[in-house]
Amino acid sequence: DLTLADVDGAAEEMPELSDGDDDDDVDDEEQWQWMEEDSQPVTCLFCDRLLSSVNATLQHCTAEHQVNIVDLIRNYNLDDYGYIKMINFIRSTKCKASSLNGLPDAPLPWESEDFLQPVLQDDPLLQTDPEELCERSCLASGADPHNALVHRAQAAEERARSAEEALARAMDDLHKLKVLAQGLVLNAETSRSGTLGAVAELREDEDEAYFSSYGHYSIHEEMLKDKVRTESYRDFMYSNPEVFRDKVVLDVGCGTGILSMFAAQAGAKKVIAVDQSEIIYQAMDIVRSNQLEDKITLIKGRIEDIKLPVEKVDIIISEWMGYFLLFESMLDSVLYARDLYLADGGSVYPDLCNISLAAVGDVQKHQDRIAFWDDVYGFNMACMKKAVVPEAVVEVLKADTLISEPTVIQTIDCNRVCLSELEFSSDFHLKITNTTDCTAIVGYFDIFFDKGCSNKVMFSTGPQVTKTHWKQTVFLLEKPVSVQAGEELQGKITVRKNKKDPRSLWVTFELRDRKQTYSLQ
Repeated sequence: DLTLADVDGAAEEMPELSDGDDDDDVDDEEQWQWMEEDSQPVTCLFCDRLLSSVNATLQHCTAEHQVNIVDLIRNYNLDDYGYIKMINFIRSTKCKASSLNGLPDAPLPWESEDFLQPVLQDDPLLQTDPEELCERSCLASGADPHNALVHRAQAAEERARSAEEALARAMDDLHKLKVLAQGLVLNAETSRSGTLGAVAELREDEDEAYFSSYGHYSIHEEMLKDKVRTESYRDFMYSNPEVFRDKVVLDVGCGTGILSMFAAQAGAKKVIAVDQSEIIYQAMDIVRSNQLEDKITLIKGRIEDIKLPVEKVDIIISEWMGYFLLFESMLDSVLYARDLYLADGGSVYPDLCNISLAAVGDVQKHQDRIAFWDDVYGFNMACMKKAVVPEAVVEVLKADTLISEPTVIQTIDCNRVCLSELEFSSDFHLKITNTTDCTAIVGYFDIFFDKGCSNKVMFSTGPQVTKTHWKQTVFLLEKPVSVQAGEELQGKITVRKNKKDPRSLWVTFELRDRKQTYSLQ
């Protein structure tokens, strides 16, 4: 491995550089560059005299006009752009040589970007590296070549540091622009007409991937084995037979038909089960296997595209909930069915639901997911955070990592809510219970079967109760926030559909003067 000691040693072993005409000490490429430069005549900066080379021009300026260009470069710490601007300033303004001596440190007269425009076509002075001019000057004055090399290395290091700082600023600006662009997308008017809602207006081919994901048995197996979910629907229907007796029921997104069969067993007169995914063919076999085909009619298609064999239904049941409740936007289809088919006095079930937030303090998980990128096997990969942080994480959260009381940020009445209300903003206050660092905000939902029920049923997907297949949705903070027990952590949440993919969500948090948008897709 090459070390600084090796570099210093190499510098000490360098032979003395000659100012003479010994071309043997100059490699072929450098010799060619010098020959090319020397072959180009240069017009003086202060008079009309034509000099044979850049070097001769600089010597002429010093001897005849008492202006040392190299000293100007050093005195005002000019980089490549500053040097170019200075040369073009002198040529364009035809300033007197004397005016360049004793200039103020700032602002310099050539600060304007206009002076980046060349005055002379193919000006050899503009093709010269100011750093090399300074180095040649050092060598010509008899300076120690080792010191010259060190000086050049230091200058290169300084330029590299400046470039890194500029890059960091540019990355920060890029992130701000990204946040701004996301905000514009979130607030932009959708190109669709909006009369039916973004999901209803999706073409069948646009929605194919969504329904295909429900065509495989594994996702239905996972949902059926979720006892909290499935038994809550069963208990609601079996313990409230008066709600279903002799009623016409519509099951939106019936899957394997489990809810339709619960409804039939609870006393429904007729059940119409609708699903667009291929699983409905298995549902038809399941219904026949359980001798319920006289009560349950299955229809393949999107509820928005088909026509039911009845004008109105008394009850709509659906297990439409996605991660963070609203992911997948299946509630849009339920509301479409409600507005078109639900009879007066009828009800959608579940009828009430809410979304809650709580603060999380899990330093170890933050270290594993976010701070990890600061040092990856000795390399700085912090830029990866810009890709990692905006993705919401769906996982089972340990209840002992909660550091606040939960707060409800949105309540939805499925019998009253309209489509536009599924996109919302809400201020929230989290009462902190532990003095620690808040590393994330967790979101979850609760479901209620309430309207007209003598035996009310509810279930929660929160981290404090039995886990469900919905788990919880975790929004990791890029930088933890220090909180004190007893204080209220205030913030704002905005939930919007992704206009390009209305089944996915944008969730924006504003917390302690920080703003971060997360995607759920």
